Parts: sequence; C-alpha cells; structure tokens
Amino acid sequence: MSWKETAAPVLTRMPTVARPEGHVPFKRKLTWTGGVLVLYFFLTNVLLFGLQGQGSDAFGQFRTILAGGQGSILQLGIGPIVTASIVLQLLGGADLLGLDTNDPRDQALYQGLQKLLVVVMIFLTGIPLVFLGGFLPASPQLAQQFGVSQFVISCLIFAQIAVGGILILFMDEVISKWGVGSGVGLFIVAGVSQALVGGFFGWSGLTNRTGFLEAWYNILTGSATTPPLFSMEGLQFLIGSGGGQLLALFTTLLIFGIVVYAESVRVEIPLSHAKVRGARGRFPVKLIYASVLPMILVRALQANIQFLGRILYSQMGEGMPNWLGVYAQSNGQLTPTGGLFYYFAPIYSPQGWVNAIQTNTVDILIRISVDLTFMVIGGAIFAVFWVETSGMGPDATAKQIQNSGMQIPGFRKSPKVMEKVLERYIPQVTVIGGALVGLLAVAANMLGTIGAVSGTGLLLTVSITYKLYEEIAEEQLMEMHPMMRQVFGSAD
Repeated sequence: MSWKETAAPVLTRMPTVARPEGHVPFKRKLTWTGGVLVLYFFLTNVLLFGLQGQGSDAFGQFRTILAGGQGSILQLGIGPIVTASIVLQLLGGADLLGLDTNDPRDQALYQGLQKLLVVVMIFLTGIPLVFLGGFLPASPQLAQQFGVSQFVISCLIFAQIAVGGILILFMDEVISKWGVGSGVGLFIVAGVSQALVGGFFGWSGLTNRTGFLEAWYNILTGSATTPPLFSMEGLQFLIGSGGGQLLALFTTLLIFGIVVYAESVRVEIPLSHAKVRGARGRFPVKLIYASVLPMILVRALQANIQFLGRILYSQMGEGMPNWLGVYAQSNGQLTPTGGLFYYFAPIYSPQGWVNAIQTNTVDILIRISVDLTFMVIGGAIFAVFWVETSGMGPDATAKQIQNSGMQIPGFRKSPKVMEKVLERYIPQVTVIGGALVGLLAVAANMLGTIGAVSGTGLLLTVSITYKLYEEIAEEQLMEMHPMMRQVFGSAD
C-alpha cells in the first residue's frame, strides 16, 4: 500500500475553501481581494492577549518578507506557509511524492498535504516562540490576576498565534480562488508598502519615525543640525540614513526601474491558431520567468536558520560554542556577533558593513560572500523548483498551448515538439532570472532603502505589483471578450 492510499482519508478531508462554480466577475474578485486585505490589516493590529509588552521579534529584519505583525495575532505571518512550500518543493524536486498535479485526485492530495504541513509548521514555529525562546513572554500580573500559572497564559498566547496562522492560510486560499493575485504576495506588498509610505511621509511627532520628507524639511528650514554641506561629513550626512537619505531614495528608485525593465525583457515565441487562418499570437518567456516569488523561499530559509540560532542560544546561553554562534543584545533584539550564525546572517543596511569594514574587513567580506552565494545559487535553484511545481515548465506549457488551439509555426502540432522548442529557452532563462534577482536583493540590502525595508521585500513588492497589474489587465480583457478566457486557460 502506497503512502497516498494511507494518507488519502486524512488529506482529502482537510478543510478547504470551495472553488467558484463558473466564472467570477472581475468586480467580485476585487471585492474579495479588498475585503481580505482589510481583514489582514485589522488582524495585524489585534494584539495578543496575555503578552507582557511587545516581546522580541524572532524574525528581525525578515519581518518584511514573512509579513504579519510583531505581538499581534498574525505573529507567524506567512512563515508556516512558506516553510511548508519549501519542504514540498524539496520533496517534489527529489520526486519523493509521486504526485501528478494534473490528476484531480493527486491535486487534492497535494493541497491537503500542504495544509497539513502548514499546521505542523505552526506548531514547530509557535512552540519555540512562546515556550522556549522567551520571544513572547506571558504577563505574570495577568496570571496572578486570574489565579493561574504563567504556563497557562503562555498556552493562551500560543492558541492565539495558532489561530492567526490558520486564518492567514485560508485568507491566502480565498484570494487565490476568489480574488486577484496571490494572498501571500499581497500580504507582503501590504506590509512593505506600509513601511515605504512611513519611510517617505513618516513624521516623528506622529509616528515616532523621521521620514524622508521630514528629514529634508528640517534640512531646508535649518531645524536639523547639519555639518558643512560641502565637506565630507556633510556629504555623508546627506547620503546617510540618519540624514538626507539620498542613497536610500536612489536605491529604491533604481530597484523599481530595474525590476520593471527586467519584467519587460522577454523572448517571444510566435504562435498561430491551428484552425483560424491569420490568428496569431506570441508566448513570452520573461527574463524573470519564475517571478521573484522564489526569493521568499530563499529568505524564509535564512530566517529559519537565524530563528534556530536564537532558540539554541536562548536554551544554551553562554554555554553555546563560540564557533556556532555568539550573540548580543542590540536595540532590544538578539543579534549574532560571531560564529556560523553570524556569517549566515544577511546584511540589511549600509551601516551593517560600512562601519564594520574599518575594523574587521575579512569578516564582513565573508558575510557578503556567503549571503551573495546563498541568494544567487538559492535563487536559481528555487526558481527551477518553482517553475516545475507551478506548471510553468516546458512540458506543462506545451500542453497549455496545445489545449488553447495554438501551435508554433513551422513545427508539427505536437506537445513533444513544442516542449523541445520551449526547452531551448525556459530552463536557461529561469536560472539566469533567479540568479539576477538574488544579486539585486543583496545589492539593495547593502545600499539601503526608504523605510528600511529589505531589498528582497522591495523586489517582491515591485514585481508582485507589476504582475498584479498584468493580471488585472487580463481580467478586464476577458470581461470584454469572454472568448479570451480559453486563450488564458480560464474556465467558465
């Protein structure tokens, strides 16, 4: 008996959001998407009951990638979903699952397995957060008030973040089936956009953050104490994040421009309709063919590595071997300062390497090299996995083109022939695009961005927004011309 037959009774009964019967009007899709986003923002502001203070964010700078909110019911964010996807991609890449996602039964098993893994990851992430690392400490005053132990309050906190993890799973599924785009992507865009708006328009008197506009208002009105602007100190002040933030503005605009340009770079394969004479089209193989979503998987893997290091240090303390990790408190966060976990920690701002390079150049160069290698190679590998498991590979694409009634002019109308043509472009472009996105993410981190969002978060936001724009354009086209649904692979 195979594992599929054994697990089928459980996996096929996992709660799921029903798929719509027939075509969902575009306005209704926007309504579902907007409603889920409003619910997401609301839940990120629902603080955990029983928590002492805000606690310490175990994910630190990875928060922009994992979404959610520190100390809120969405504490875990999309972390469990992404981690479950990493496990499934690795298992699928090694061909250990034996599932054919084109088979409806296997597709149901895959979705059920993904949900089960998300639940497992909620427990594997939430239990250390609450009970081991002290990142979400229970309030002793509340325990005393109710006459229970702090362990009971900790269990209550864990129950809340577990419910939040389940909610965000189904919110993602609602958007994927009834809305526009991907829930995971939209949650990242929501969090990063909020940080970007705060970085531009934040006013210290209102938000406890000095934004770009306020910084320049203070400079131009003389409210800020500035060194002579034509000196080296003045130049550093205008460029640095503590002053004019010109470098952060330049990096933000540059990343925006590069991603939009890269999204438009493509190899277009000509297509013609097999039955309608003169009906022609093109299949675009974009430079960033796998999109930047695989970067979520790479950064989430790094986040889990750093999370493991903090958990180990919280349990071992000073007894932790120095070669494994040395930690210190920095701005209320536990930060690695030596050992393997230090070298695996990405650099997220210019201050992370400019100041340190003057005292320990070798260490900083090693960290940059490790992060660059991790992101470039990891980006390429996860991009390949993403393409193969999401139905974007040469085989699946050839079948999609065949089913739409199109063919490549000059070649026999056969999926195998089209697959061979697509294999000339898709695998190579996928690897190059994944490596390029990884390189851009590291460069953006090192130069800094407006709002102190991570380079990966900015890349994801621009790319997801661009693709959302394209998807909205397709939806509007299909609303005006219902026959186009067959070309785009949508069913009525």
